[in-house]
Amino acid sequence: MGVDVADVATRPRAEAVRPDGAGLFWRYWTASTISRLGSQVTTVALPLIAVVVLHASAFEVGLLTGASFVAWLLIGLPAGVLVQRLPLRGLQVAMDLLRAAAVASVPLAAAFGALRMPQLVAVALVVGLANVVFDVGNSAFLPAVVPKEQLTSRNSLDSASHAATDLAGPSLGGVLVQLLGGAAAMLLDVVSYLASAALLRSLPRGERTPGPRAGGAGMREQIREGWRFVARHPLIRPCVASATAVNFVCGAQMALTPVFLVRTLDAPAAAVGALMATSGLGSLLGAALTPRVVSRLGGAGAVRWGAAAAAAFAVLLPLAGSGWATLVFAVGNAGFSGGVVIFSIVTRTHRQTHTPPELLPRVMATVRFVSWGAIPVGALAAGAAASAWGTRTALLAFALACVAAPAILLASPVRRVRELA
Repeated sequence: MGVDVADVATRPRAEAVRPDGAGLFWRYWTASTISRLGSQVTTVALPLIAVVVLHASAFEVGLLTGASFVAWLLIGLPAGVLVQRLPLRGLQVAMDLLRAAAVASVPLAAAFGALRMPQLVAVALVVGLANVVFDVGNSAFLPAVVPKEQLTSRNSLDSASHAATDLAGPSLGGVLVQLLGGAAAMLLDVVSYLASAALLRSLPRGERTPGPRAGGAGMREQIREGWRFVARHPLIRPCVASATAVNFVCGAQMALTPVFLVRTLDAPAAAVGALMATSGLGSLLGAALTPRVVSRLGGAGAVRWGAAAAAAFAVLLPLAGSGWATLVFAVGNAGFSGGVVIFSIVTRTHRQTHTPPELLPRVMATVRFVSWGAIPVGALAAGAAASAWGTRTALLAFALACVAAPAILLASPVRRVRELA
């Protein structure tokens, strides 16, 4: 979610931090938290519907996961320019309503016995496209209303809030799926989008962020400017490459986890939700520890150790077994997420503080186009690998691939500095 404050993103820092900035932040935060809680219910419900109700194969579940994130490859780059040209409030409210309608179509089709895999994939794709617009718009929000020295703590708070919903949402989703069925459980997500739209509708109208002036650069050149900044920056570039490796593995895990837990470990729906929620527990711990880790190791040190921790804990996931041995999965999932969150908070703060304000939406769009674009690729590759080798072997292969993330950082200038500056 986001708020219509993109017009302040290109102002000088002293002017951008307005007296009402804190109020705008908390309204944005409330809308985001409500919506994300509902979305996390769907994160569990959608693949469980595919696996349990529609008896989808591992490849089909990978296709479903890929559809949720392929939007970054489709519109990730132009989205950074579009959000500068359009009033965000109206755009965000419209996208909230679109997502609510898409998600609501699942229980509606289920009620008439017409639910099929192509519809689930289409819903995931529509929601993913809307998410891209929101996420790119949000990238300019924090640095527009929060002083530079508070960015790490605000990013930590935002990540902690996401982690809390990641912890509560899947657990709630698993219970609702077991009690009500997957399609009915998704109604909570519909309500969350409508509540978010109402909150965003109440915000000041604001103005659009200044786009290219008459005779100035067009969309293609603006996209190139954001791309060049990322590609030529000595610290942002390797961090993006490392994040791409991590997200490739994340995509694989998202595709394989529901199949692994249900078919390999024989876990019931409520247990699947609880086990998937351990990522939220790890994220919450990682977000809480980030300021302390940065203080002790420096920004660059925190990034290196976060990537290394994620790679180490990822190996535990395929070693899990049934019964009490599922705790191995829980520890691995929590540790992996904690390392990723530390890495993410520090690198995001660095981009926000070292990117010229007028380039920030395009830089964030470029970063997410590259790094988040790896998620659907990882999901599809995981589905194919699971079909060929089995789910456990595929999960192990992608866990070992996560070693690429710290290796990239150690082969870059990030290895030789304490701070990302």
